[in-house]
Amino acid sequence: MSPLILDGKKLATEIEQELSIRVSKLQKKPILATILVGDDPASATYVRMKRNACERVGMTSQKILLPQQTTTAQLLATIDDLNNDSAVTGILLQHPVPDQIDERACFDKISLQKDVDGVTCHGFGRIAMNQSAYGPATPAGVMRLLERYNIDIQAKQAVVVGRSPILGKPMAMMLLNKNATVTICHSKTQNLPDIIRAADILVGAVGKPEFIKGDWIKKGAVVIDAGYHPQKTGDIELSVAIPKCQAYTPVPGGVGPMTIATLMEQTVHSAETKP
Repeated sequence: MSPLILDGKKLATEIEQELSIRVSKLQKKPILATILVGDDPASATYVRMKRNACERVGMTSQKILLPQQTTTAQLLATIDDLNNDSAVTGILLQHPVPDQIDERACFDKISLQKDVDGVTCHGFGRIAMNQSAYGPATPAGVMRLLERYNIDIQAKQAVVVGRSPILGKPMAMMLLNKNATVTICHSKTQNLPDIIRAADILVGAVGKPEFIKGDWIKKGAVVIDAGYHPQKTGDIELSVAIPKCQAYTPVPGGVGPMTIATLMEQTVHSAETKP
Protein backbone atom coordinates (compact mmCIF):
# COMPACT_ATOMS: atom_id res chain seq x y z
CA MET A 1 0.00 0.00 0.00
CA SER A 2 1.27 3.47 -0.89
CA PRO A 3 2.06 5.76 2.04
CA LEU A 4 -0.39 8.48 2.97
CA ILE A 5 0.69 11.94 1.77
CA LEU A 6 0.10 14.56 4.46
CA ASP A 7 -0.83 17.30 2.01
CA GLY A 8 -0.19 20.60 3.76
CA LYS A 9 -0.91 22.64 0.66
CA LYS A 10 -4.41 21.17 0.32
CA LEU A 11 -5.22 21.60 4.02
CA ALA A 12 -3.86 25.16 4.03
CA THR A 13 -6.23 26.04 1.17
CA GLU A 14 -9.16 24.57 3.12
CA ILE A 15 -8.18 26.55 6.22
CA GLU A 16 -7.93 29.80 4.25
CA GLN A 17 -11.40 29.24 2.82
CA GLU A 18 -12.79 28.74 6.34
CA LEU A 19 -10.95 31.82 7.57
CA SER A 20 -12.41 33.97 4.80
CA ILE A 21 -15.88 33.15 6.10
CA ARG A 22 -14.89 33.85 9.70
CA VAL A 23 -13.27 37.18 8.77
CA SER A 24 -16.38 38.25 6.84
CA LYS A 25 -18.42 37.91 10.04
CA LEU A 26 -16.18 40.23 12.06
CA GLN A 27 -17.12 43.88 12.47
CA LYS A 28 -13.50 44.94 11.93
CA LYS A 29 -10.90 43.25 9.78
CA PRO A 30 -8.06 41.64 11.72
CA ILE A 31 -4.76 43.49 11.29
CA LEU A 32 -1.47 41.59 11.27
CA ALA A 33 1.50 43.91 11.78
CA THR A 34 4.60 42.50 10.07
CA ILE A 35 7.96 43.94 11.16
CA LEU A 36 10.92 43.49 8.83
CA VAL A 37 14.28 44.84 10.00
CA GLY A 38 17.01 45.20 7.39
CA ASP A 39 17.19 44.09 3.78
CA ASP A 40 17.61 40.31 3.88
CA PRO A 41 15.99 39.10 0.62
CA ALA A 42 14.81 35.76 2.03
CA SER A 43 13.11 37.51 4.95
CA ALA A 44 11.46 39.96 2.57
CA THR A 45 10.11 37.03 0.56
CA TYR A 46 8.67 35.35 3.65
CA VAL A 47 6.99 38.58 4.76
CA ARG A 48 5.51 39.03 1.29
CA MET A 49 4.08 35.50 1.38
CA LYS A 50 2.42 36.23 4.70
CA ARG A 51 1.03 39.53 3.45
CA ASN A 52 -0.40 37.74 0.40
CA ALA A 53 -2.06 35.20 2.68
CA CYS A 54 -3.64 38.05 4.65
CA GLU A 55 -5.16 39.39 1.44
CA ARG A 56 -6.51 35.97 0.47
CA VAL A 57 -8.49 35.62 3.71
CA GLY A 58 -9.63 39.25 3.82
CA MET A 59 -7.32 40.47 6.59
CA THR A 60 -5.26 43.64 6.60
CA SER A 61 -1.46 43.47 6.68
CA GLN A 62 0.33 46.44 8.22
CA LYS A 63 3.88 46.48 6.85
CA ILE A 64 6.59 48.00 9.02
CA LEU A 65 10.06 48.30 7.50
CA LEU A 66 12.97 49.29 9.73
CA PRO A 67 16.54 50.03 8.56
CA GLN A 68 19.47 47.62 8.96
CA GLN A 69 21.03 49.83 11.65
CA THR A 70 17.96 49.72 13.93
CA THR A 71 18.85 49.30 17.61
CA THR A 72 17.24 47.02 20.18
CA ALA A 73 15.72 50.05 21.92
CA GLN A 74 14.18 51.30 18.69
CA LEU A 75 12.69 47.92 17.85
CA LEU A 76 11.34 47.51 21.38
CA ALA A 77 9.67 50.91 21.08
CA THR A 78 8.08 49.91 17.76
CA ILE A 79 6.70 46.71 19.29
CA ASP A 80 5.44 48.61 22.32
CA ASP A 81 3.52 50.99 20.06
CA LEU A 82 1.91 48.04 18.30
CA ASN A 83 1.04 46.39 21.63
CA ASN A 84 -0.78 49.58 22.61
CA ASP A 85 -2.54 50.00 19.26
CA SER A 86 -6.02 48.56 19.78
CA ALA A 87 -6.53 48.19 16.03
CA VAL A 88 -3.64 45.71 15.69
CA THR A 89 -4.69 42.10 16.17
CA GLY A 90 -1.36 40.29 15.86
CA ILE A 91 2.35 41.11 15.65
CA LEU A 92 4.92 39.25 13.57
CA LEU A 93 8.63 40.04 13.95
CA GLN A 94 10.40 38.37 11.04
CA HIS A 95 13.41 36.26 12.01
CA PRO A 96 16.33 36.85 11.80
CA VAL A 97 17.01 40.43 12.82
CA PRO A 98 20.42 42.13 12.41
CA ASP A 99 23.14 40.99 14.81
CA GLN A 100 23.20 44.15 16.92
CA ILE A 101 19.61 43.53 18.06
CA ASP A 102 18.67 41.40 21.07
CA GLU A 103 16.13 39.27 19.22
CA ARG A 104 14.91 37.38 22.29
CA ALA A 105 14.18 40.60 24.18
CA CYS A 106 12.22 41.88 21.20
CA PHE A 107 10.24 38.67 20.78
CA ASP A 108 9.35 38.72 24.46
CA LYS A 109 8.14 42.32 24.22
CA ILE A 110 5.19 41.15 22.10
CA SER A 111 2.06 40.90 24.24
CA LEU A 112 0.70 37.38 24.73
CA GLN A 113 -2.66 38.21 23.10
CA LYS A 114 -0.89 39.49 19.97
CA ASP A 115 1.80 36.81 19.87
CA VAL A 116 0.11 35.03 16.94
CA ASP A 117 3.44 33.64 15.70
CA GLY A 118 4.09 31.98 19.06
CA VAL A 119 7.57 33.37 19.73
CA THR A 120 7.46 34.52 23.36
CA CYS A 121 8.87 32.70 26.37
CA HIS A 122 5.55 33.32 28.10
CA GLY A 123 3.69 31.50 25.35
CA PHE A 124 6.18 28.62 25.32
CA GLY A 125 5.87 28.25 29.07
CA ARG A 126 2.09 28.01 28.82
CA ILE A 127 2.39 25.37 26.09
CA ALA A 128 4.83 23.38 28.23
CA MET A 129 2.27 23.48 31.05
CA ASN A 130 -0.48 22.40 28.63
CA GLN A 131 -2.23 25.76 28.94
CA SER A 132 -3.74 27.82 26.15
CA ALA A 133 -1.39 29.98 24.09
CA TYR A 134 -0.64 30.58 20.42
CA GLY A 135 1.96 28.02 19.44
CA PRO A 136 4.84 28.72 17.09
CA ALA A 137 3.25 28.50 13.66
CA THR A 138 5.30 25.61 12.26
CA PRO A 139 4.85 23.03 15.06
CA ALA A 140 1.25 24.12 15.57
CA GLY A 141 0.72 23.59 11.83
CA VAL A 142 2.25 20.11 12.09
CA MET A 143 -0.17 19.22 14.88
CA ARG A 144 -3.09 20.44 12.79
CA LEU A 145 -1.87 18.29 9.88
CA LEU A 146 -1.59 15.18 12.07
CA GLU A 147 -5.09 15.80 13.40
CA ARG A 148 -6.57 16.33 9.93
CA TYR A 149 -5.21 13.02 8.66
CA ASN A 150 -6.16 11.11 11.82
CA ILE A 151 -2.59 10.17 12.75
CA ASP A 152 -2.65 8.43 16.12
CA ILE A 153 -0.24 10.13 18.55
CA GLN A 154 -1.16 8.71 21.94
CA ALA A 155 1.41 6.28 23.36
CA LYS A 156 3.55 6.48 20.21
CA GLN A 157 7.31 6.87 20.31
CA ALA A 158 8.02 10.31 18.84
CA VAL A 159 11.50 11.56 17.98
CA VAL A 160 12.11 15.25 17.26
CA VAL A 161 15.48 16.00 15.68
CA GLY A 162 16.10 19.68 16.40
CA ARG A 163 15.92 21.89 19.48
CA SER A 164 15.23 25.43 18.26
CA PRO A 165 12.99 27.54 20.51
CA ILE A 166 10.36 28.06 17.80
CA LEU A 167 10.34 24.59 16.26
CA GLY A 168 12.05 21.62 17.90
CA LYS A 169 11.34 22.38 21.56
CA PRO A 170 7.68 23.43 21.20
CA MET A 171 7.11 20.55 18.77
CA ALA A 172 8.23 18.14 21.47
CA MET A 173 5.97 19.79 24.06
CA MET A 174 2.94 19.63 21.76
CA LEU A 175 3.48 15.93 21.06
CA LEU A 176 3.99 15.29 24.77
CA ASN A 177 0.72 17.07 25.52
CA LYS A 178 -0.99 14.56 23.20
CA ASN A 179 0.48 11.67 25.21
CA ALA A 180 3.32 10.67 22.93
CA THR A 181 6.58 9.51 24.51
CA VAL A 182 9.02 12.07 23.18
CA THR A 183 12.78 12.04 22.62
CA ILE A 184 14.48 15.29 21.60
CA CYS A 185 17.66 14.91 19.56
CA HIS A 186 19.98 17.24 17.68
CA SER A 187 23.03 17.22 15.45
CA LYS A 188 25.34 16.26 18.34
CA THR A 189 23.24 13.39 19.69
CA GLN A 190 25.19 10.14 19.93
CA ASN A 191 23.78 7.00 18.28
CA LEU A 192 21.22 9.11 16.44
CA PRO A 193 20.42 6.48 13.78
CA ASP A 194 19.48 3.96 16.48
CA ILE A 195 17.21 6.45 18.23
CA ILE A 196 15.48 7.36 14.99
CA ARG A 197 14.95 3.66 14.13
CA ALA A 198 12.71 3.41 17.22
CA ALA A 199 10.46 6.32 16.15
CA ASP A 200 6.79 5.77 15.32
CA ILE A 201 6.62 9.51 14.57
CA LEU A 202 9.71 11.33 13.34
CA VAL A 203 10.01 15.10 13.01
CA GLY A 204 13.02 16.43 11.13
CA ALA A 205 13.73 19.97 12.31
CA VAL A 206 17.52 20.15 12.39
CA GLY A 207 18.01 22.62 9.53
CA LYS A 208 20.51 20.58 7.49
CA PRO A 209 19.69 19.18 4.03
CA GLU A 210 18.94 15.44 4.16
CA PHE A 211 20.79 15.14 7.46
CA ILE A 212 18.47 12.29 8.46
CA LYS A 213 19.07 9.32 6.20
CA GLY A 214 16.22 7.29 4.81
CA ASP A 215 17.62 3.96 5.95
CA TRP A 216 17.48 5.16 9.58
CA ILE A 217 13.67 5.18 9.47
CA LYS A 218 11.71 2.12 10.47
CA LYS A 219 8.92 0.60 8.42
CA GLY A 220 5.52 2.10 9.17
CA ALA A 221 6.79 5.37 10.63
CA VAL A 222 5.04 8.71 10.20
CA VAL A 223 7.64 11.12 8.81
CA ILE A 224 7.32 14.89 9.21
CA ASP A 225 9.96 16.89 7.37
CA ALA A 226 9.94 20.47 8.69
CA GLY A 227 13.02 21.51 6.74
CA TYR A 228 13.26 23.32 3.44
CA HIS A 229 16.45 24.16 1.58
CA PRO A 230 17.26 25.95 -1.70
CA GLN A 231 17.75 22.65 -3.54
CA LYS A 232 14.10 21.83 -2.68
CA THR A 233 15.02 19.16 -0.20
CA GLY A 234 14.15 18.89 3.46
CA ASP A 235 16.01 17.62 6.51
CA ILE A 236 15.15 13.98 5.69
CA GLU A 237 16.29 11.82 2.77
CA LEU A 238 12.70 11.32 1.64
CA SER A 239 13.52 9.51 -1.61
CA VAL A 240 14.75 6.55 0.46
CA ALA A 241 12.32 6.94 3.36
CA ILE A 242 9.00 7.18 1.49
CA PRO A 243 8.66 3.50 0.49
CA LYS A 244 8.86 2.56 4.18
CA CYS A 245 6.52 5.21 5.59
CA GLN A 246 2.98 4.93 6.82
CA ALA A 247 2.60 8.64 6.06
CA TYR A 248 4.85 11.58 5.22
CA THR A 249 4.92 15.29 4.45
CA PRO A 250 6.22 16.14 0.97
CA VAL A 251 8.86 18.82 0.42
CA PRO A 252 7.68 21.27 -0.77
CA GLY A 253 3.94 21.24 -0.10
CA GLY A 254 3.86 19.68 3.36
CA VAL A 255 4.79 21.64 6.46
CA GLY A 256 5.54 24.99 4.77
CA PRO A 257 1.99 25.94 3.70
CA MET A 258 0.70 24.95 7.13
CA THR A 259 3.05 27.43 8.81
CA ILE A 260 1.44 30.39 7.06
CA ALA A 261 -2.10 29.00 7.36
CA THR A 262 -1.61 28.58 11.11
CA LEU A 263 -0.34 32.14 11.46
CA MET A 264 -3.48 33.37 9.67
CA GLU A 265 -5.73 31.19 11.81
CA GLN A 266 -4.19 32.36 15.07
CA THR A 267 -4.52 35.99 13.97
CA VAL A 268 -8.19 35.51 13.20
CA HIS A 269 -8.71 33.80 16.54
CA SER A 270 -7.03 36.73 18.28
CA ALA A 271 -9.49 39.07 16.57
CA GLU A 272 -12.46 36.90 17.53
CA THR A 273 -11.43 36.77 21.20
CA LYS A 274 -10.28 40.37 21.48
CA PRO A 275 -11.35 41.89 24.82
